[in-house]
Amino acid sequence: MSSSLADYLAAHETAFNEITGITAGLNDDQWQVQSLCPAWTVRECAAHVIGVETVLAGWVPSLENPPPFEIIGPWMVKAAGMSGADFNAAIDAIIAARLAELGSFDDSIVAAASITPVGPQTYGDFLRIRVFDMWVHARDIGLPLGIQLPDGGPTATMALDEVHRSMGYIMGKKVGLEDGMSATVHVTGGVERDIHVAVDGRAALVESVDNPTVEITADVETFVMLACGRVDPQERIDAGRISWTGDAALGDKAARNLRFTM
Repeated sequence: MSSSLADYLAAHETAFNEITGITAGLNDDQWQVQSLCPAWTVRECAAHVIGVETVLAGWVPSLENPPPFEIIGPWMVKAAGMSGADFNAAIDAIIAARLAELGSFDDSIVAAASITPVGPQTYGDFLRIRVFDMWVHARDIGLPLGIQLPDGGPTATMALDEVHRSMGYIMGKKVGLEDGMSATVHVTGGVERDIHVAVDGRAALVESVDNPTVEITADVETFVMLACGRVDPQERIDAGRISWTGDAALGDKAARNLRFTM
């Protein structure tokens, strides 16, 4: 699941384009639609996800000095007072500056030790988590507006990677797979992948399993957005976008308890 700086740069560009592809044409009423984040409107969600890039501007990866997230509050206040046109212009300027900065780095920066939202890792991990965050937030603002975004490409792959890494925890702690049980998740759509978890003392990712206790099938958007607690499991079950075979009770529990982050 490792990537180069060029991979992360391309994924950032795609993620930014997804967001601006939505926000560029919104009217005043659409800006005020409730996003999938309970605390934010579409406008506020867009301001947050792009505003994080102002925090990262000029920040050097470090294990001791975190990015200056205290500046996001004043940015949110400033963004709230902008016209739609000025807000979109500000977004474009932030994105252009961030892409230029990423493009100026040496390839070796992806291996630099860095604080990340999930603890000490590398700057490459930090960038991957940013892509995951932007992928989810693009759907936080797009889905309530009835906009269906692409479910493939580098951003979807990196978003899925982030959930994939946590599947041992999800299946063990959230779903409650017991010792000797196993599960396979078949991810479909723009990114197709089989994810296998087995419990041998503790739930962990494995290369493959024979005769899994439960098999779950979900499209990549449904799978990732359920893992982030953003969409209603019952709605996705009723729509046939997540289903299961094998242990029916365990499958039903899994479909409703994939959330590992907000």
